[in-house]
Amino acid sequence: MKKMMTLNLTEQEMKVLDDLAIKKGLNKTSVLKQALMLYQLVNIKIERGEKVFIEDQNKAKSELVFL
Repeated sequence: MKKMMTLNLTEQEMKVLDDLAIKKGLNKTSVLKQALMLYQLVNIKIERGEKVFIEDQNKAKSELVFL
C-alpha cells in the first residue's frame, strides 16, 4: 500500500532536488526514493561496524560518517 506525505523543503533544497531530477532524468519522487535507499544502505553498514568510503578520480578516499 502506498502512502502519501507532505515534505517542506527550503528553496535551496528544492533546487538541489530539481537539479538532480533533471540530471538523472527522473522525477523528484524517484530521486527521493533512491536517496532513502542509499541512506538506508549506508546506515546498515555503519551499524554493523563497517566503513563506507567515497573514492575520487585520484584514488583519494573520504569516509562517510553519519550521526
